[in-house]
Amino acid sequence: MKPLSFLAIAKSNGRSSHQRQPVFAWGLVLTYLGLLVVLPISSLFWKTSQAAPTELWTRITDPVAVTAYFLSFSSALLAALINSVFGFILAWILVRHQFPGRRLADGLVDLPFAIPGVVAGITLLSLYGPGGIAGQWLDPGTPIGNFFQGLGIEEINFTASFLGLLLAQTFSSLPFVVRTVQPILLELEPEVEEVAYTLGASSWQSFWRVLFPQLLPAILTGFTLALARGVGEFGIIFMISGNIPFETLVSTVYIFQRLEEFDFSGAAAVAIVLLTISLVLLGCANWVQRWSRRWDLNNGQ
Repeated sequence: MKPLSFLAIAKSNGRSSHQRQPVFAWGLVLTYLGLLVVLPISSLFWKTSQAAPTELWTRITDPVAVTAYFLSFSSALLAALINSVFGFILAWILVRHQFPGRRLADGLVDLPFAIPGVVAGITLLSLYGPGGIAGQWLDPGTPIGNFFQGLGIEEINFTASFLGLLLAQTFSSLPFVVRTVQPILLELEPEVEEVAYTLGASSWQSFWRVLFPQLLPAILTGFTLALARGVGEFGIIFMISGNIPFETLVSTVYIFQRLEEFDFSGAAAVAIVLLTISLVLLGCANWVQRWSRRWDLNNGQ
């Protein structure tokens, strides 16, 4: 019987170590995600299930809560659409153009990630609020205010209004679109555009027929993530919107108000609705990513 060589022993140990690694990795992933994600979500569903179905339905369909759902989703949807357009333009400029301060501008995109929501709310309030740096120029009696009054707009109020909700959610969700589209733009090969130009395509035709189909999955993913972020925004909205029922009160602030009144069942019922919406949006984002990978593979073939 031949003795095992050192190489054979090393290969055997390598195989056994690779066999052990997946078990350890799965255990670590399941433990970490279970403690931080699955367990809290499950406890919320379990706590809510203790209430009577009729009481739960009454809490979910409360008129103030229903209006809060609508305001949360409509303002987040509009903010995500705005950021899908301007976030794409910003990503395009940062990738395709060189200009002084480009790195600074690229870093400022992540500012909504870095600063707390309450701080961002105070910042926007000091700028656009009544008597703010920009807000004071929009008051009635000023040239800009009088101009809008001539158009039939009595007052432009960025606080305690739907504009405040839109401003807050647009600010908080901008990085999601830019950071989703930017890597795809960096990976696009210039030769593809050169071939299109060689075949007689104009700049617009090259963008619309060659570049845009490759960027569309990233734009849709960024849009979905921005929408989910806007629906869940709290800090900035709490500071800037006025939180008026049936006018500017969104679901996240409604939950906070219920907790302040020690109405945990009411807060949990609305939280379940927001959680369900967030899970659906997350599923849509994952589906778009899988679809984009399948699309890339098909085009590659």
